Amino acid sequence: MIRRRLAFMGTPEFARETLEKLIPFHDVVCVYTQGPKPKGRGYKLTPSPVHEYALSKGIEVRTPKTLKNPEEQAYFKSLELDVAVVAAYGLLLPKPILEAPKWGCLNIHGSLLPRWRGASPIQQAVLHGDLETGITIMKMDVGMDTGPMLFKKSLKIEPFMTSGDVFELLAPLGADLMLEALENLEHLTPEPQDESLATHAHKITKEEGLLDWTLPAEALERKVRAFLPWPGTHFEFEGQMCKVLKAQVMPINTGNPGNILDHDSLDQGLTIQTSKDALKILQIQRPGHKVMTADEFLRGFHQG
Repeated sequence: MIRRRLAFMGTPEFARETLEKLIPFHDVVCVYTQGPKPKGRGYKLTPSPVHEYALSKGIEVRTPKTLKNPEEQAYFKSLELDVAVVAAYGLLLPKPILEAPKWGCLNIHGSLLPRWRGASPIQQAVLHGDLETGITIMKMDVGMDTGPMLFKKSLKIEPFMTSGDVFELLAPLGADLMLEALENLEHLTPEPQDESLATHAHKITKEEGLLDWTLPAEALERKVRAFLPWPGTHFEFEGQMCKVLKAQVMPINTGNPGNILDHDSLDQGLTIQTSKDALKILQIQRPGHKVMTADEFLRGFHQG
């Protein structure tokens, strides 16, 4: 395998797996990642998964808040890279950064571009009921995931899959495709994206996790899966905001959206009417409690 001199730019666990696979075959001279963020009950500053792994391997780690200043750009250029590998980094790469490496900057994107450009491609694929997603290796340009494509590989989205499930499958797939791209840099023919097919995957907020019972149950069930593990979906029940972790569509249409149906006549459980069909809650979590079945949840509420 041809060894490349490269920088790695990434932040979450999805990216860490790629870094781990790159290190044995290439010279990773520097890692760029988002700076430590407050985490946990104590809001302790915690390095990203990529940050921690790079340090454990003795690789220099840089956490600039921006890549737009001339000093950071000059340092990046001084690394004399063959290529930069980018995976869920979180910062925009300005033109001087994109042009510094000999072969440019290659990005591992979690969708079949040009579908779902942007910050949440995996979540949007699950949320919109896509039958497949995948990985695209692309050469980055100044646009948002608009660069030419080098490799693609698809993955079927099964009806039970959460975004977390899809992440776990795409991470090793992306790492393997990037290794293949790095091996064949001299022979690749970039393929332009079809702009007419482009869709945008916006950055998801916690507020979007609120379940809206005026939507069809099918859409809400997909949302439950799409928003796991983050930010999760929730609704208010007897004054508490409760998190839904698993749900099922029921072909029931009686009453107004938001009505809690008589659980004694529905084989127990917590079933809520929507604008079309009903949503049966299978796993739920109230604040400060463990995840439980709907039956356990209801007994806990009745017992206080």
